[in-house]
Amino acid sequence: MTFTDPNPLPMTLIRLATRASRLALWQTEHVAALLQKAGFETEIVPMQTTGDAVQDRSLAKIGSKGVFTEELENSLLRGETHLAVHSAKDVQSSIPRELELLAFLEREQVNDVVLSFDEHFSLDKPGIVLGTSSTRRKAQLRRFYPHAETAEARGNLQTRLRKLEEGQFDALVLAYAGVHRMGYEHLVRHTLPAHQFVPATGQGSIAVECAADLDDDLKVRLKAALDHAATHTCLLAERAFLHTMEGGCSIPSFALATLENGHLRLHGGLISLSGEEYVEEIQTTDAATGAGAQALGVAVADAVLARGGREILASIREHRG
Repeated sequence: MTFTDPNPLPMTLIRLATRASRLALWQTEHVAALLQKAGFETEIVPMQTTGDAVQDRSLAKIGSKGVFTEELENSLLRGETHLAVHSAKDVQSSIPRELELLAFLEREQVNDVVLSFDEHFSLDKPGIVLGTSSTRRKAQLRRFYPHAETAEARGNLQTRLRKLEEGQFDALVLAYAGVHRMGYEHLVRHTLPAHQFVPATGQGSIAVECAADLDDDLKVRLKAALDHAATHTCLLAERAFLHTMEGGCSIPSFALATLENGHLRLHGGLISLSGEEYVEEIQTTDAATGAGAQALGVAVADAVLARGGREILASIREHRG
């Protein structure tokens, strides 16, 4: 497939596909700033995705992969844009072979956090209602805070905060990265420990995708301007884990890779919807290369599946029919 732009542009002008939410636009403006620093001109092209348009159902019930990415990816395939900017945790475990993940920006703090307008909010209070749209977070909350109720909280960050202010929940559980980027840190009442509330694959990083046959020299220049090597290595391990698990946003799997002094550590696992069944695996490798990272992800996923993960996945799929 040849990358053809219907409106030929100077190759120094890079068109960036993005969701239209405030957080997505912040992320894309950040990418644009890095590109401009490297000598590129940029144009931001906001789009509405299926995940943005369908707000009356949970992500698990929408039933399609790439609910926040498909429209952006199609614009790459049609040659209408050069790059698509995603929250890395939204990128499905398998992407079309005509596309590639070119870069991962340096990762933000990975933790989940609890937001409330009540300065004295406590997770230990009986009967609290916690808003989240994440299958993983719901399952982890049922395991570690079984006295708390969870409620569906779809919408962008501002919509969720409005629902919180209206009293639909006592608190929200969200990724710190988005909260920080939007300037709502003052509402954080608890930071959930990452060794318990292990985040979703890619949480805290921004992924940049392109057509696989985009000019090779241009790809080299774009990657040099955007990619954070250590984050990229970690994400390769996490995404290999997710791919092997055949997981997506509707499966409560989790994976966090960390790289320190050449040692790559991956903590991955799976939890049942009830939170009662929990399988985790931690492995480390000295081969902190792309191939070594991917091999680590596969090894951790295989261990999780062998130690009860397959049964948990089968139960989840049976539950959802």
